[in-house]
Amino acid sequence: MEERRASHRSRTCRGGKILFNNRRSVLDCTIRNLSPEGACLQVESLVGVPAAFDLLIDGEEAPRPCRLAWQSDHRVGVQFAVSESQTPPTDAPHARAAAPRTGSDLIRNELLGLRAALDEAKFGVVLLDAEMRAQFINRAFRKMWRLPDSKAESRPAFVALLYHGRDTRAYELPESELDDYIAQRVAEVKAGNPRPRDIRLASGEVLRCQCTALLSGGRVLSYTSVTDIVRHSDELEVLRAALDNVEQGIALLDAQFHAQFINTAARKLAGISPEEAGRKPHFSQLMNGTRLTGAFDLPAAELDAFIAQRIAQVKAGDPAPVDVRRTDGRIVRAQCAMLPDGGRMLIYTDVTDLVRHAEDLERLATTDGMTNLYNRRHFRTLAEAEWSRFQRYHRPLTLLLIDLDRLKTINDRFGHAAGDMAMITMAGTFRTNRREPDIVARVGGDEFAMLLPETDGAQAQIVADRLRQHLKQSPVIIDGSAVTVTVSIGLAEASVSMPSVDALLKAADRALYQAKAAGRDRAVVAVPRQDGPFDVAAE
Repeated sequence: MEERRASHRSRTCRGGKILFNNRRSVLDCTIRNLSPEGACLQVESLVGVPAAFDLLIDGEEAPRPCRLAWQSDHRVGVQFAVSESQTPPTDAPHARAAAPRTGSDLIRNELLGLRAALDEAKFGVVLLDAEMRAQFINRAFRKMWRLPDSKAESRPAFVALLYHGRDTRAYELPESELDDYIAQRVAEVKAGNPRPRDIRLASGEVLRCQCTALLSGGRVLSYTSVTDIVRHSDELEVLRAALDNVEQGIALLDAQFHAQFINTAARKLAGISPEEAGRKPHFSQLMNGTRLTGAFDLPAAELDAFIAQRIAQVKAGDPAPVDVRRTDGRIVRAQCAMLPDGGRMLIYTDVTDLVRHAEDLERLATTDGMTNLYNRRHFRTLAEAEWSRFQRYHRPLTLLLIDLDRLKTINDRFGHAAGDMAMITMAGTFRTNRREPDIVARVGGDEFAMLLPETDGAQAQIVADRLRQHLKQSPVIIDGSAVTVTVSIGLAEASVSMPSVDALLKAADRALYQAKAAGRDRAVVAVPRQDGPFDVAAE
């Protein structure tokens, strides 16, 4: 066997020299696939190789005239030309017989040159005749399928090539599926089906096979390695599958803001089907589609502005998170991230529980647990803000301090639950009688405060009297008994002579003290003193 292979290599691979420039220039070469019509030459460099030259083959005395038929990286295909000394005279007996064959000889030479070129191709090529037998198998295919030269040159049937792959365990398929695969593949090639088919080999390589039908009834099969492409495609599919199963909504936009991928969670948020997502809609189209789905809990006037602003933010690649309330009650946080290719990744996270928890914490930090009014600390924060506005614009500002009368008597007679009920009733009255800018809080055990912006002392006294009357007319029912609730109120109007909001609080506190000392169930207004910030309160 080794002797036959050495003999075959000696016939197909020989040394030689390329002679040109009147045979003064010489290039060494290796001669492959030598035939009477031409050969394939391997050289170190194609630089300097002319279009026509003489080829001196080792073992031959006379060089052969050649011309280039094709060339690749380090190889050229040549056709042998008949020199004038070899051309028989036109009156020679055999000249007339040779002349008619000149056209077919040229065609044959072109075909040989084409075969030699295909033999140097990086992709596998198999040429089948109408009987599905291999007339030509190039070197790349032989290497892909570990096909011996002797078998390739024996013109095997296409089905024999497929079974050779099974015998060499080249396929990734289980043994039980190979016969069906081979039968299906033979049927596809016989039908001339041009659809590409990817074949996975046990080595991990992936070959893409395509079939082209010839007018002669034959077939040309090409086998191209697409391992890297398929591997990247597989990795992309794994990534897509992973993203499709996360709870967050993910949308990938290209540089022109068309959605290349929208996962299941994002499709549900947008209210679109997989088919609509597959059409790769523009981001502005997705945003404007929310008008029809009614996804956002926004008035129509605000929705247009929000959509325009969101489109501008995504185009700018603004990473700032945006929280949006939906009509179903959920709160979705949208974020945008720039991608290296100029695209965008949009992330949608359901933060309903997070936001509600934050709201609950804020409510606990700012609200009195029993009355659901603001607590003392938050009232102080809001009062400081109003005081700053008063100092800036000198607009009227009045404070009411309200105290429940005889809370201890209610607790002693009916229990502490009755006292709590009385304060809850007071809080409800204050809440229903307040304006939007008014600030109402529980600032002590039975003490409440009401800060009235844009309200002077006279107006505030009307408010105080209305609150007192409303409470007196709304008794608290305790153990079947109607208990009348009365309050004492101290009023103080802010003045420029006061150094801080503390001075306003002290003035209202003194007025409240005077109201309780004067018999309770009344409102007393603190008036400024001539020699100081305020005087003894007057009813």
